[in-house]
Amino acid sequence: MSEKLAINGGKPVRDKLLPPAYPGASVYGEEEKKAVIEVLDRKSPYRYYGYDVANKVKSFETMFSEKIGSKYSLGVTSGTASIIVALKAAGIGPGDKVIVPACTFLASAGAVVMAGAVPVFADVDDSMNIDPNKIGDCVDEYTKAVLPVPILGNPCEMDKIMDVAKKYNLLVIEDVAQSCGSKYKGRYSGSFGDINCFSLQINKIITTGDGGVVTTNNEKLYERAVRYHDQGMFREKEGFLSSNAEDDIFIGQNYRMSEVSGAIALEQLKKLDDITGYMRKIKYSIKNEIKDIDGINFRRIIDEEGDASSTLFMMLPDLETADKFRKALNAENVNCGCLYGGRPVYMIPQILYQKTVDRCGFPFNQFKEKIVYTEDMCPYANKHMPLNAMISISPAFTDKDAEDVVTAIRKVAKYIL
Repeated sequence: MSEKLAINGGKPVRDKLLPPAYPGASVYGEEEKKAVIEVLDRKSPYRYYGYDVANKVKSFETMFSEKIGSKYSLGVTSGTASIIVALKAAGIGPGDKVIVPACTFLASAGAVVMAGAVPVFADVDDSMNIDPNKIGDCVDEYTKAVLPVPILGNPCEMDKIMDVAKKYNLLVIEDVAQSCGSKYKGRYSGSFGDINCFSLQINKIITTGDGGVVTTNNEKLYERAVRYHDQGMFREKEGFLSSNAEDDIFIGQNYRMSEVSGAIALEQLKKLDDITGYMRKIKYSIKNEIKDIDGINFRRIIDEEGDASSTLFMMLPDLETADKFRKALNAENVNCGCLYGGRPVYMIPQILYQKTVDRCGFPFNQFKEKIVYTEDMCPYANKHMPLNAMISISPAFTDKDAEDVVTAIRKVAKYIL
């Protein structure tokens, strides 16, 4: 191996990039193919009726509930849809505020806006998850819920979050989009909140390309979620359309999961433990080999046994060093990124400038006081998010890939840290 950094003209540690960050897709095989072909052979891709419905979505929902530990599960079209459905099932909309962590994907805040409510932002801590101690600072008379997000496999401190939520009478809606299979104190993420959300998008730990799941133990919330995702209908209870105005009926949208997605999801779910178990092995083998390097710190993992381990998340000392470190690793063909470009979610222009599709700036125009977001409103996130260097872990990694990551990090650290 050349000691000269590849970014300075040396030979890279690797001849090609690491496997891409598509954990679920990387383990697609004959199982998913056969399941999809069965749906096509039956000519019944719609979950509720057709020539010969295989009930793939229903089977997936049943298995997902058994796996995660929730009484009810509902397949939907995307992770974003799962948040919107959960919010509307919980009765959240115009006139309400929802607490969202500063470090999350745009969809977490965007779904709140699309539900007609307004996101307010709580700072994160050294886990890069929401700081339970900052939730109370965001509460006012309009605040109805908090949306904890376990970032990139790292479970949230759900016992503390649930205690704070109870203190302030907040609903808890877990957004587990990135971390299906993570656990906190032996319980799966997405089994703590009042109603919870998962994503099956291509980057996620299990995937149907796009898709999502809503989970809850509350029968009423489940019924409302089913109705909202299916034009206000609850077919299992009343057939096609309700004729009883006394029921809790309302106009909904269409977020129904197809049988094709359900077929893939069912097979992917069977592989969840193998995916997270292998990624955990790979991640901690790398982490143990670089933990002695001065200048590299790691985010705090809330529960290492429950870490879904989809990402090795390093923290560098300052902005200049972090930028050089990431660029040098990429030159060694070790794919290294900066989560969300180092920006808190409220700094994304759509959120910061409150750019919505509706006239008059709805929903940000609902309150007497003006809703204002500023760069420094969450100091920890603002300071520390730009310092991250993240390497996505995949079930497609080999032991040699892991060795190359270690070699590249040590090589780069020697010159830059």
